[in-house]
Amino acid sequence: MHTVYNNYTSMPEPVKCKGSIISSELQSSRAMVFAIEEINNSTELLPGIRLGYKIYDSCASVPVAVHVAFQFLNTFDSVLSTGNNCSQSGMVMAVVGDSGSTTSISMSRVISSFNIPQVSHFATCACLSDKQQYPSFFRTIPSDQFQAEALAKLVKHFGWTWIGAVWSDSDYGNNGMASFLEAAQKEGICVEYTVSFYQTDPQSKIQKVADVIRRSTAVVIVAFAALGDMRILLEELSHEPSPPRQWIGSEAWVTTTELTRFGFCAGAIGFGIQTSVIPGLRDFLLSLSPSQVAASPILTEFWEDAFNCTLKKSADTDKKMCNGTEDVQNLQSQYTDTSQLRITNMVYKAVYAIAHAIHNAVCQGTNATAKCDKLTKLESKQVLTQLKKVNFSQNGYDVSFNAAGDPVAIYELVNWQKSESGITEIVTVGMYDISLPVGQEFRINRNITWMEGITKVPRSVCTASCSPGTHKILQKGKPICCYDCIPCPEGEISNTTDSPDCLPCHKEFWPNAKRDTCIPKPVEFLSFQDILGIILSTFSVLGACLAIITAAIFFHHRTTPIVRANNSELSFLLLISLTLCFLCSLTFIGAPSEWSCMLRHTAFGITFVLCISCVLGKTIVVLMAFKATLPGSNVMKWFGPPQQRMTVVSFTFVQVLICSIWLVISPPFPIKNLTTYKEKIILECALGSQIGFWAVLGYIGLLASFCFVSALLARKLPDNFNEAKLITFSMLIFCAVWITFIPAYVSSPGKFTVVVEIFAILASSFGLMLCIFAPKCFIIVFKPEKNTKKYLMSKNQS
Repeated sequence: MHTVYNNYTSMPEPVKCKGSIISSELQSSRAMVFAIEEINNSTELLPGIRLGYKIYDSCASVPVAVHVAFQFLNTFDSVLSTGNNCSQSGMVMAVVGDSGSTTSISMSRVISSFNIPQVSHFATCACLSDKQQYPSFFRTIPSDQFQAEALAKLVKHFGWTWIGAVWSDSDYGNNGMASFLEAAQKEGICVEYTVSFYQTDPQSKIQKVADVIRRSTAVVIVAFAALGDMRILLEELSHEPSPPRQWIGSEAWVTTTELTRFGFCAGAIGFGIQTSVIPGLRDFLLSLSPSQVAASPILTEFWEDAFNCTLKKSADTDKKMCNGTEDVQNLQSQYTDTSQLRITNMVYKAVYAIAHAIHNAVCQGTNATAKCDKLTKLESKQVLTQLKKVNFSQNGYDVSFNAAGDPVAIYELVNWQKSESGITEIVTVGMYDISLPVGQEFRINRNITWMEGITKVPRSVCTASCSPGTHKILQKGKPICCYDCIPCPEGEISNTTDSPDCLPCHKEFWPNAKRDTCIPKPVEFLSFQDILGIILSTFSVLGACLAIITAAIFFHHRTTPIVRANNSELSFLLLISLTLCFLCSLTFIGAPSEWSCMLRHTAFGITFVLCISCVLGKTIVVLMAFKATLPGSNVMKWFGPPQQRMTVVSFTFVQVLICSIWLVISPPFPIKNLTTYKEKIILECALGSQIGFWAVLGYIGLLASFCFVSALLARKLPDNFNEAKLITFSMLIFCAVWITFIPAYVSSPGKFTVVVEIFAILASSFGLMLCIFAPKCFIIVFKPEKNTKKYLMSKNQS
């Protein structure tokens, strides 16, 4: 490539086309000729009127395209030709082309001012849909806006979120890639790199683009490039192949068999115009005669390149002369390949669209009886007006234009698949129809072959998917597709892949081990099936049985001195209250209910007060009995059995009153404790009124303190079997248990609060039982000789 400097003192050299003829473009131009000849031979479309044509090569060059456009703007007579001789030139009514978006833009800017309609078969830039800038532009191929959106949905469909983007540095590539990147962003697709190039760029730039592709981590490459640009890039990549890449191509190159020779692109997928059948076209393409070839410079160049010979002897060539044995029917090239007519059909439809517009402008009727005003003065503006309205079907293909001059977007999903013979073929594997309802536009109906060495859908992500139970945390300074997978915080879950956030579970639920679903929290309470529940229940029943057995022993030996000497009535009442104390601990075991919560605390408070009242009564009896032995003392008559009963009843009534007020104002009730443990629910009884609960305990503590002080005062008195000393020990144990109970109760979590409470009840009950009654039972059962009045008297005398 070299830079041309003009001095503006002489005419610059005309731009010349470089490179060989592109077979597909030649096929398109020949298809236009075929369509025109079909129309001229038709008795229904433009009967009696012949269309003429001129074919120009724009060389994919803007200067050449502009030069050609100005040649259209002649001022010859615009009367239609009716004879077979087309030598008389007429005004250009319409233009078919160009193949490229950039050249089509340049041409449209020139000819639109003269209301000359332009129908392109391959210019797909979305910018050309702007009728403010290009009012006379139409096309039979869909806009790249639709293709870009389809490509983004295709990439998203296969789960690719990390891609590379390559495009032609032209109107086609720049606008197409801009539309794709916008659509890809909406689909959550990230782009690792974006590089553009043009076929006329220095080789060093092409090498840099190839190196970017080789070094990239993205497995998928979306290439929105023109055929010529793509050919140059793939040739550069073929010198030093990159790791396997999954190519996603635009229509401009992915449906071209010319590029399938690059084996490392096998598995490429992309969208292409629907394949079609044009009856008679193949025979027309293969009917080239030597005279036709010699009469056309373009066909001559094609013939000489295809058969590597020359039709005219020239000294500056080493090619052999063509000997006439060359047969185009045996030629294997894109020109002769009519197996997948895509763009060629777009040319065919463009010619027919113009013909229908002219027909509607000059003819009345659409069949063999149509009358056409052959001598009418037709203007291009009339053709432009009618072109906006055309709506017909040709060979089963509908042709119409929307307000933007675009057709309905229907694409085939194509895949480069290697055949058993090793030849890469372009196979249709699906469809994309923009006219279908949302969500139904895209479908795949055949298996897809992926890039070399891959048998299933390749993965192309910056970060592997975050599994359920984790959530995404974006990596600083990187695209949104690059993230770290962090386990959900405690109490939260994520049940979808790549979840951006974790959701908290309902307060009665908790995440499972994987933190991908919420499960009901296990409910915990002290049940009869728990080991602790079994142990405490056993001791509770055992204590009750022990108290009943003791009561039976006392009742059986009620006439013996040891029973009579220790206030048998209070002893029996104490044993009954101890039995109730042991049994009331059972109300603390099991699932809390409204009644059990009220019963357990009130029963515990009342039975314990009854128990302590009996002990206090026995202590007072000891003290009063000592005073009664003093000369002149008459105190025992004031503390006989009736008074003892009244004392017990009075003390107990106070507790009953406290419990009643508690139950009326704010009774205990069952609750689900959700705060102590986050991962489980504790069923427990709320106290209701804290004052009520501590009043019950405080009253028990007050009586226990009085009892302890009284027993302490009477411990050295000469009592039979020294019951005051035993009461002192029992009260010491009782007070020690309940003093340590308070901090243990407050700090114990969950069901252990209940365990501490039951333990305190059982421990204090056993303390009273063992200290007060065990020594007496031992003497009654095992030392009956000491259970005599004589022994008691001798002990007192000693």
